[in-house]
Amino acid sequence: MTDEVFDAVTDGGTEGALGFWRLPGGFEKLLARWSAAGPVAYVEAEYFGGTGEQRAAVWADGELVLGPLDAPTKKWFSRSVSPISGALRRLGARRSPGEDEFDAVGLDRHRSNDGWIGGAEGEG
Repeated sequence: MTDEVFDAVTDGGTEGALGFWRLPGGFEKLLARWSAAGPVAYVEAEYFGGTGEQRAAVWADGELVLGPLDAPTKKWFSRSVSPISGALRRLGARRSPGEDEFDAVGLDRHRSNDGWIGGAEGEG
C-alpha cells in the first residue's frame, strides 16, 4: 500500500481498521463491495532480518469471511500456515510439494513495495 494509493482510497476515518497497520479508513467497505464479484483479500507483511509479522483478511459475497488473521513477531510459524497463505488458500491458490501458497502465486518475487512498483524480476 503506497502512500498515494492509501490517500486515494481512504475516507479519512480510522473505524474498522481490523488491526491492520495500513488499512485505509473505510477501505474494508470497498473490499466488501468488490467481493460481490469474487473473493478478495487484504494482506500485510513486515519483515526485517527474517523476523516479522503478517496479517490477512478475506471478503466474499460482500462479507468478511476469514480473519483478520495475524502472526506476531515473537511467534514463529511455518509459512504454510501463515495468515497470508491461509488467505491465498481461501482465494483458491494451490501449492506444489515443497512450496507454500505465497511462493506458488509469486509473492516471493519482491521484498519491498518499490520492487513491486518497478516490476523487474528479482528487484527489491
